[in-house]
Amino acid sequence: MSDYKTVQELKQLDPDMAVPFRSIFILRRKTVKTAKNGNPFLSVELGDAKGSFTANCFGDSAVYAAFDSVTEGSIVRVSGKTEYYQERFSPRLQAAEEVNADDEEARSMLSQLVEVPPEAPEALWAHVEDAIAAISHPQIRETVERVMEDLGDRFRTGTAAISMHHAYRHGLLEHTTHMVRAARALLPLYPEVDADLAIAGILLHDIGKLEEYEGDFAAKVSRIGTLHGHVVLGFRTARKAALQSKLNADLTERLEHIILSHQGEKEWGAAAMAATPEAVFVSMIDNLDAKMGMVQRVLRNAPEGDAFSDYLAGLQTRVLLTPPDKS
Repeated sequence: MSDYKTVQELKQLDPDMAVPFRSIFILRRKTVKTAKNGNPFLSVELGDAKGSFTANCFGDSAVYAAFDSVTEGSIVRVSGKTEYYQERFSPRLQAAEEVNADDEEARSMLSQLVEVPPEAPEALWAHVEDAIAAISHPQIRETVERVMEDLGDRFRTGTAAISMHHAYRHGLLEHTTHMVRAARALLPLYPEVDADLAIAGILLHDIGKLEEYEGDFAAKVSRIGTLHGHVVLGFRTARKAALQSKLNADLTERLEHIILSHQGEKEWGAAAMAATPEAVFVSMIDNLDAKMGMVQRVLRNAPEGDAFSDYLAGLQTRVLLTPPDKS
């Protein structure tokens, strides 16, 4: 097992040398593309707990045939040589095979393969429970409690995204907890924002992602997620709980609006533009934590010695990895 290289270890090897390697990774994404000559090839994203990379597998290769039969979220053993393309790590894969999740070697490496937040999920969940208990309006609090009674187990483990932010096990829990902490710090500055509605909106804003995504080791969009999306799914979940809790029509509509508008822009997936103090507040905090979550993740997973991260689509730039020089 010791000769298997992690993503970080591979990226620390001399970029000017084609170094042979063996590794065990999770197949996070697999996309069929067409080359300029019209031939198909596979773009595969492989990763472990500390990073990921994309490699191309061309149609006339054995590795293409190997990945063609492997589903996303599977554990795979690969071998190849390190290589870079346009300064991005993109190794040349030479062999690949699926590894059963019950395989002794795979089980022993799960902690190295599955990414999780730096803070323990038990501590994050305790903060969520505290936030729910602090909601003073009884029907708003009951609405959130009903949702968490039904979905709490999945909420504690679910991802917040496929790839953009908090895209790992317990990521939704971490994202929501960070938003609650930010909201509590900022609420005193904005007395126009109703704290009960804002906190409830934060706790439920992404609840639809529990239906939108599926998969144990790598998230993919479910059938209902494709057809409805997490905004509509979350709206539906919150509305059902609000009706069962006998939340009045005005508060129900305002809570639903937070969920429908939290994406910020319609081109980003919002069903409506934020039009209440609470909806604007939640949308801005969501955007803040999503972007800072990308920064935090890339900083903690950066290979030692790198000055900049790879390009991050969510930030439309690379991130400077070195700390400020305050000497």
